Amino acid sequence: MSPLEITVPAVEWMLEAPLLTLLGAAVLGVLVEAVVPRHHRYPLQTALTLLAIIVALGFTVNNWIAGRFQVVALGTFALDGPAYFFWSLLLVVGLGGVVLFAERSVAGGVSAFAAQAATVPGSPMEREAERQQREHTEIFPLLLFCLFGMLMFSAANDLLTLFVALEIFSLPLYVLSGMGRRRRWLSQEAALKYFLLGAFSSAFFLFGVALLYGYAGSFTYGRIAQAIVADTSPRVLLLAGLVLLAVGLLFKVGAVPFHSWTPDVYTGAPTPVTGFMAIATKTAAVAALLRVFYVALGGARWDWQPMIAAVAVATMVVGAVVGLLQQDLKRLLAYSSIAHAGFILAGFVAAVGAGEDVNVSSVGAIAFYLLAYGMATLGGFALITMVRRSGGEANGIAAWQGMGQTDPLVASVMTLFLLSFAGIPLTAGFVGKLVVFAAAWEGGFGWLVLVAVIASLVTAFFYLRVVVAMWFSAPERGERGSVAPASAATWLLVGVAGLATVFLGLFPGTILDLAAGAAQFIR
Repeated sequence: MSPLEITVPAVEWMLEAPLLTLLGAAVLGVLVEAVVPRHHRYPLQTALTLLAIIVALGFTVNNWIAGRFQVVALGTFALDGPAYFFWSLLLVVGLGGVVLFAERSVAGGVSAFAAQAATVPGSPMEREAERQQREHTEIFPLLLFCLFGMLMFSAANDLLTLFVALEIFSLPLYVLSGMGRRRRWLSQEAALKYFLLGAFSSAFFLFGVALLYGYAGSFTYGRIAQAIVADTSPRVLLLAGLVLLAVGLLFKVGAVPFHSWTPDVYTGAPTPVTGFMAIATKTAAVAALLRVFYVALGGARWDWQPMIAAVAVATMVVGAVVGLLQQDLKRLLAYSSIAHAGFILAGFVAAVGAGEDVNVSSVGAIAFYLLAYGMATLGGFALITMVRRSGGEANGIAAWQGMGQTDPLVASVMTLFLLSFAGIPLTAGFVGKLVVFAAAWEGGFGWLVLVAVIASLVTAFFYLRVVVAMWFSAPERGERGSVAPASAATWLLVGVAGLATVFLGLFPGTILDLAAGAAQFIR
């Protein structure tokens, strides 16, 4: 009788290094919270988080340049062009998130996070924590766990890994959303809504996973694709699983009718958290949506395209129309985010492949769009943290009136970001919309492009309303905001975001070629 042979699984250390780096640093950050004295934690956590993200980004770029495209971790992750592009974008956004999280200059030496989040707002314990200028440095390991889960989410090659990744990056965001220093009740309400609705959508997602397993007999994307081609199982399982899975993913994208969390969370969460999640969550969700529906469910595109097209129309219309009514800048940007989700879905529904004889692929166009949108988003929210009144941040549009006269630099840069959101030529947003709409047109969805163009014109109106308020309106008594002095790191973030917005608008060719070359999925 031959002895039992056990095959030791191979670990692709270099390929998995970005994930391992973030996870290791997050665990180390938890240990820092446990053993390091409170007054030493802030600089140590900041440095550790920045170093971990930079190292992970270095590994990602190195593997990408070296052409290390393969399925790793026993088929768990697919490291291909889209994975590396979205990983790079997420890590760059993560660097911006660290800068926003670490900002303390604008609020007189304290962060935007609650001094003691576990206390009742307004209680003596909270006032004592405020007096001692305590702060939650565990926000940095939570950020690393978020990034770790998002990288897993965008490269997952099976549905179980996708679900685990969804929970890994969602749970820290629920906590971070409820840790606002100012307007604590609103912050906690936002976190509760986000958690309840997120848990509800996760249940739909998990039910969809179960139905797809029942249909294909496997969780892996390749096996599901093969089962669709063979078409030997009841199709009702496929369609039901497809719809339920889409609910979970579209919730994270912020698409209508799964968008109700977006305005409240954007408004109530601390602005650094809002700035980070506005682009990072959307990027990870869109990356997963592309991989699941193009790789696993590509054979059923005729079934899901009408559904996604309807969602795209509703998302664009609701985001554009309701955004017109907003007076709070963060809430306005929330509906702006919803509208942008609709524009992305317009390119997604076309499903134009990278290998087809077309000028632009859906994956490449969406990747560039997310980059352009991300740069303007990071810069815009960094500026929002600077504009304040005595009670804290001044988020009302009225607080920005006359900003062109009192602080023309801030007004000019904010105008640049708003024009990019609007898709005005010579900005990154214009090129992003152009390539996404071109992909939709190439895919035969000309009518959807028409709707998108009209919605884009409507959204331009509320962006320009803010521009007019800054440059051509006098400040209202009692509503005027002032620009607080920010740290050099925050100004560096604003500068990099502004330069990227201009560069991508004037010279998009290199990045477009990079995105086009990174548009091919592997199984």
